[in-house]
Amino acid sequence: MRTIFAIARRELAGYFTTPVAVVFTVIFLALQGVLTFNLSDFFNRDQADLVPFFTYLPWVFLLLVPAVAMRLWAEERKLGTIELLLTLPVTQAEAVLGKYVAAWAFCAIALVLTFPFVLTVNYLGHPDNGVIATGYTGALLVAGSFLAVGSAMSALTKNQVIAFVLGVAVCFLFAASSFPLVTDFLSQEVPALAEIARRFSVIAHYQNFVRGVVSLDGLLYYASFIGFWLFVNAVALDQWKAA
Repeated sequence: MRTIFAIARRELAGYFTTPVAVVFTVIFLALQGVLTFNLSDFFNRDQADLVPFFTYLPWVFLLLVPAVAMRLWAEERKLGTIELLLTLPVTQAEAVLGKYVAAWAFCAIALVLTFPFVLTVNYLGHPDNGVIATGYTGALLVAGSFLAVGSAMSALTKNQVIAFVLGVAVCFLFAASSFPLVTDFLSQEVPALAEIARRFSVIAHYQNFVRGVVSLDGLLYYASFIGFWLFVNAVALDQWKAA
């Protein structure tokens, strides 16, 4: 664990020595602010809550989180520093987890910076802060899920643009799999796949958290989802080393 956190600290510090941290945070906060308070007609709803905030959040993450993840391994491969990293006295699993933890912590910091939104709705009314807390928990798990996918895609290529596109595409599949358009089509064509699509949807499980429901099923889903894609990440690195 000490090695993992040492790598995570190094990686997290790297975000703040480049414009990545500022650009990501500014775009994230600006988008969430506009979507929550403007496009959702927040002030005419006559209801002080963060439902609009949590509704739009996964889709903002869908575009921004793969942008964070695309550099995790693709940049290392492009600069040729991946060989140095993997020859250090650290295991491959520690390197994968260390980089992932740093990126997840960075996303968590961005979420913490939206705390003024919580203060705003509490000033305007009396929201259920327990539901808001579970919503933030779900949001952090969605960010972690998208990061795991993006990290795996980044390990497959040294081109960051390709890693970003692949990350967005795969994340979109798991985000949109519970859409009525998708499930209705599958129900008619392949009924068995409709239920599978719902169960594997990142958004379907997230919506339970937004409603204030923290279930063991949801936690196990996200843990398994993240674990699977980090395993894919490690396998991709093994294939690269073997080549």
